[in-house]
Amino acid sequence: MAEKKLFLLDGHALVYRAHFAFINRPLINSKGVNTSAITGFVRTLWDLMQNQKPTHIAVAFDPKGGTFRNEMYPEYKAHRDAQPEDIGIAIPHIIDILAGFKIPMICIDNYEADDVIGTIAKQAEKEGFKVYMVTPDKDYGQLVSENVFMYKPSRSGNGVEILGEKEIKEVWGIDRIDQVIDSLGLIGDSADNIPGVPGIGPKTAVKLLEEFGSMENILANADKVKGKNGERLKEFADQARLSRELATIKLDVPIQFNAKEYNIDPMDKEVLTLKFQELEFRTLATQILGEEPNFAGTQGSLFSNQPTKSSSSEPRFAPAKEVEYAVVKKNITNTPHDYQLVDTKEKRTQLIKTLSQQKTISFDTETTGIDAHIAELVGMVFSFEKGKAFYVPIPEDQDEAKSIAAEFKELLESKDKLWVGQNIKYDAIMMKWYGVDMNGPYFDTMIAHYLCEPDLRHKLDYISEAYLKYQMVPIEELIGKGKNQLTMRDIAIEKVKEYAGEDADITLQLHPEMESLLKDLDVTKVFDTIEIPLVNVLRDMEYEGVRLNAAFLESYSKDLEKLIYDTEKSIFKKAGVQFNVSSPSQVGQVLFEKLEIPYRWRKNSSGSYSTDVEKLDELSVNHPIVAEILEYRKYSKLKSTYVDSLPKQINPRSNRIHSNFNQVRAATGRLASDNPNLQNIPIKNDAGREIRKAFEPRDSDHILLAADYSQIELRLIAEISNDEAMLEAFIAGNDFHRATAAKVFGVPYDDVTADQRRSAKTVNFSITYGAGATNLSRQLGISRTEATDLITNYFTQFNGLKRYMDDTIEFARENGYVITLMGRKRLLRDINSRNGLIRSNAERVAINTPIQGTAADLIKIAMINIHKALKDAKLKSRLILQVHDELVFDVYKPELEQLKVMVKDLMTNAMPQLKVPILVEMGTGNNWLEAH
Repeated sequence: MAEKKLFLLDGHALVYRAHFAFINRPLINSKGVNTSAITGFVRTLWDLMQNQKPTHIAVAFDPKGGTFRNEMYPEYKAHRDAQPEDIGIAIPHIIDILAGFKIPMICIDNYEADDVIGTIAKQAEKEGFKVYMVTPDKDYGQLVSENVFMYKPSRSGNGVEILGEKEIKEVWGIDRIDQVIDSLGLIGDSADNIPGVPGIGPKTAVKLLEEFGSMENILANADKVKGKNGERLKEFADQARLSRELATIKLDVPIQFNAKEYNIDPMDKEVLTLKFQELEFRTLATQILGEEPNFAGTQGSLFSNQPTKSSSSEPRFAPAKEVEYAVVKKNITNTPHDYQLVDTKEKRTQLIKTLSQQKTISFDTETTGIDAHIAELVGMVFSFEKGKAFYVPIPEDQDEAKSIAAEFKELLESKDKLWVGQNIKYDAIMMKWYGVDMNGPYFDTMIAHYLCEPDLRHKLDYISEAYLKYQMVPIEELIGKGKNQLTMRDIAIEKVKEYAGEDADITLQLHPEMESLLKDLDVTKVFDTIEIPLVNVLRDMEYEGVRLNAAFLESYSKDLEKLIYDTEKSIFKKAGVQFNVSSPSQVGQVLFEKLEIPYRWRKNSSGSYSTDVEKLDELSVNHPIVAEILEYRKYSKLKSTYVDSLPKQINPRSNRIHSNFNQVRAATGRLASDNPNLQNIPIKNDAGREIRKAFEPRDSDHILLAADYSQIELRLIAEISNDEAMLEAFIAGNDFHRATAAKVFGVPYDDVTADQRRSAKTVNFSITYGAGATNLSRQLGISRTEATDLITNYFTQFNGLKRYMDDTIEFARENGYVITLMGRKRLLRDINSRNGLIRSNAERVAINTPIQGTAADLIKIAMINIHKALKDAKLKSRLILQVHDELVFDVYKPELEQLKVMVKDLMTNAMPQLKVPILVEMGTGNNWLEAH
């Protein structure tokens, strides 16, 4: 007889887990619905259905309102934050999806989901079922028996955990399963506001249970327990018994298990199709329904015989203005269009003549890859009228390709047209490699959407669905994906023409939509004066690239290899055992079991020790082996991430490194760097700084110049908060951290010690970005009380800063956004959330964004002005890198002094309206480290 497997899911626990798994990057669809919880829940459900093959299944939810536990103890869960609004929206969708799966949903008044699951689990076990309780909640361990297991879904790639009696006893450190409840009675549970016995933690509870066997026996023998613990056990005996009762999962809920009701039945595809369509779950629809959805079809025929592939179920975009959404119905197959192939000299000549008469033209390139510095041009496409586009194929022969590009050179370099594009910087770089220097002006739909919705993503297909209700052809439909992926060069020209034409056509149609959106949110000025002028600055900077000394890095790699080897040997010697230092679990076992270093934190969900940097940093002060493990990790990361990988990214065309500077990734407005990421090369340690030696001038006639804004964010905090004490320190030209220490510690400026200055520096950067007393105490190695006093004194001295923080949060609550000095906005959808954690995150963002965003605007304006000045003066020197608050130039030596004056002036005066003085520090050298 086949094994009977019943899976019981704790609905609320899984929904919360899924929601917070995406808390830093929520999944938002084009209707503005946060689908994080729904997506995570459905993925968990489908994963276990596919991989565990249950024969029976059900989902239990908590009832609305309180339960019998609140009657026993009114404070039970009373301190919990309100349920996040997005979870309230998600649960009805999840219930609909469960109905589509024909999975029973159970909710019993006055009982929590764990009571329902516990009751059913024990009934089903008696009927010969193996029962799996699907939950991340550790309290379920009390229910585990020979045929009842905890099933903890995968998280952060750790894989699924199935815990039986053996595993539960190991996790809790107990001898019998019933001791789980005794442990909870003694320890309590802060998450549920179960008090337990004050001062009794997990380790003490384990020792007491090991000695006395049960909680009742511990309480009966409290006089035998030495010290304060004995006194506490006597004083709080009744509280311990109450806590044990509150933590006990009931097994007598009024419900009777009926196996037939829990059978896995065929799903209702029609119900699920409509729900997945509504939520825009393309990938999940494909995985679960076994077909590929055409969400652009009518409701009666959502799955056609020739389905359109979808690339992902990534989040869609919530528009900043009110848009009435309908089901996305339009696509290339049902929308009239005329995309023409322009494949002869005569046709190209006529097209150029026609385009020359237009004022607004959408332009796009089709290429062999996503790296514009390596890819080859496959085609150019133009659109100036809705529903029409003109595709110009480019041959593989590069001489012919450049010849055709040259035919369009005068047109594309024209300054009297508005060039509309989606990520037009890519197309401008591509054309520059083919001898065409586009000047603009531009309208970039991707950048426009970014300015209006900086926390979301900005792919063309998502914006198209949100604002045009049009589903585009995914690139995967043409070229596939994975190891068998083709390039656009391999695809039939008729197919490429349709795909390319759609890109240009839809981008053109989005132009008025995005233009209106910019006006509605009043960010047109930032778009016109900062982001769009920056496009060609970044294009030229990326095109120039930077020279990399691969031989130096090859030699340094060997040095690091020796450092790694020597550090590993020293670690082994201190540990008295050899182990894999790169394995977090083995590191945990050695540190906390073999060496018995006290472990003060919760273990991971798998029961293993956490050995993240924050915890090891804290331990490294008193334990040299921990400091060496951190050194080992640092050297290993430097070697693999930078030293060994950077030479592989040297461009074969130019023999230089060409990083991509992304305008639309950081919601604050900061530029991001990738392929390679040059902004994350460490500067705070010697080993990391050494990597900068590999970045060199182009030849012996050039030298590197680095220009860096000094303490720019602190200066802008002083400016924006208008705090008199902060402004006074900067205007006087004092060392700001020393000036802070003098005020906070109440000593004369000249008497500030190095330790006091270091503490003040930590405080300056921590408090202004929302760090509380706990965080500050850890950073400074002081008590929480001392940290609290330090924060109080800090805000007494800098009361303008505290006023700014309070006023900014209040402004955000009233208006739903914050704004930089230049008018860049960031929408804060959670600023008024009833959930404290979510609201506090939004409040930190509200405080940080005007500062970080203004710093981003400042350096962007400086880059624009410097780029123009270089061109106007016809200098040979070039801006080649932007890293945080630093600009790096490849300088023609005869121009050095002229450039230093120019750069300092334009960086200092990028925002002439500022009261606070802006300081720019400069250096030169034959490599980046020397210059910095």
